[in-house]
Amino acid sequence: MNQPAQRLQALDALRGMAALVVVCFHYIPYYDKLYGHGFTPWSVLSFGRYGVHLFFMLSGFVIFMTLERTSTAGWFGLARAFRLLPALWAGIVVTFVSVHLLGPDDRAVSFVDALLNVTLLHEYLERPHVDGAYWSLVVEATFYVWMALLFYTLGNGRALRAVFWVWVLVSYAAVMMWKAIPDDYEFLVKDLLFTRYAPLFVSGMLIYQWHRYRRLPWPDLLLLALAIGHCLVAYKAPFSVFVLGCYGIFVLAVSGRLNRLANRPLLWLGSISYALYLVHQNIGYGVIHWSYAAGLPGWVGIALAFGVALVLATAIQRWIEQPALRWFRLKRQSQVAKTAMTS
Repeated sequence: MNQPAQRLQALDALRGMAALVVVCFHYIPYYDKLYGHGFTPWSVLSFGRYGVHLFFMLSGFVIFMTLERTSTAGWFGLARAFRLLPALWAGIVVTFVSVHLLGPDDRAVSFVDALLNVTLLHEYLERPHVDGAYWSLVVEATFYVWMALLFYTLGNGRALRAVFWVWVLVSYAAVMMWKAIPDDYEFLVKDLLFTRYAPLFVSGMLIYQWHRYRRLPWPDLLLLALAIGHCLVAYKAPFSVFVLGCYGIFVLAVSGRLNRLANRPLLWLGSISYALYLVHQNIGYGVIHWSYAAGLPGWVGIALAFGVALVLATAIQRWIEQPALRWFRLKRQSQVAKTAMTS
């Protein structure tokens, strides 16, 4: 296996690990906070909340790779839509039905709200998520829109870097005066610019540039350091240190020093990580609820929830996510071939 392929596979493994720690967080300490477990959870599992931040770094890395390989904003939008939406729609259907059958009742949403979730605009309309984990998908989708506008308007040069500088500096200012942001600017700063998370994406993009060209100009290095340092002011210690550690692991994987992570179990987990993220939380809560009601120990309910989530994620990845991506890639290749023949 060649070195570049190993590096990218190590990132796939990291994605699987990030999904795993998020699931552990939701099933153990967060479930305990919401509903109460029959045991005392390990406090260290609370760090799993910040596994999502590693997803955002990885998204920044991958998005630049996609932008450089995609000729127009339209094709970029379609590529991202086929990557996100088919699996999301399947996850919405399965989660909506599961919650209405198994509970928890406080996690149920109306059919209209479920339809709004299909668009990923529901949070901007102040409507509830079908699954609590979907908040990060709204951030992801917003990031894709921004990058399509910026990259295909400004290109990959100084103008784009200037925007990144402004975005990171605004993110610093926002998190340091979070509660004092005027109401008139709150939607722009907190939601459209997602200033608690934007530097994670920016750092991922810059790390991709370093990976791609094996160097970064000193202004980009300075911007990268600034983007990484944002976590120290955006999140409370010791969670800020955990996010800093995620950066370290990410850089080690990109540089080829964590190739051992590219083993079969972690690569499989990475391949289903998106689908697992979509279906684990509320469905898992329903399974754990049912297990407690049946008189089973809490750890048995957690194990059953893990099993159900893994089976559902594998099915969605194999029969929905991958076929949709294959169909889109074939259509794009066909369109490119037709364009080449007529030009």
